[in-house]
Amino acid sequence: MLIRSGDMVEVRSGNARGTRAKVLVVLPQKGKLVVEGVNRVYRHMKRSQKNPQGGRLSKEMPIDASNVALVCPACGKPTRLGKRLNEDGGKVRYCRKCGADAGVLRVAKSTAGAKDS
Repeated sequence: MLIRSGDMVEVRSGNARGTRAKVLVVLPQKGKLVVEGVNRVYRHMKRSQKNPQGGRLSKEMPIDASNVALVCPACGKPTRLGKRLNEDGGKVRYCRKCGADAGVLRVAKSTAGAKDS
């Protein structure tokens, strides 16, 4: 999964279609994301020492990663992501529409320990 927490995404399907919001949590094993303000549900809480008020608490629930698209920081459009190698050997995410880099996946391995012969 190429979407990371902190990325800006646009919801592509469901009740919140067209909403742009930040990713709070990524659940890669389940292929789901928790997006800020999307898929909110009420959790009915009984009074306790931890929650003396009780009542209904609103919280976000996970949605499937296939229902969102990353908003490219360069062109501002919702897009799919690709991954490619840099010249220095690092791996980066990139926008499939404009080709701009969207973040580092893996830093290049340093060649400081290699001996020249």
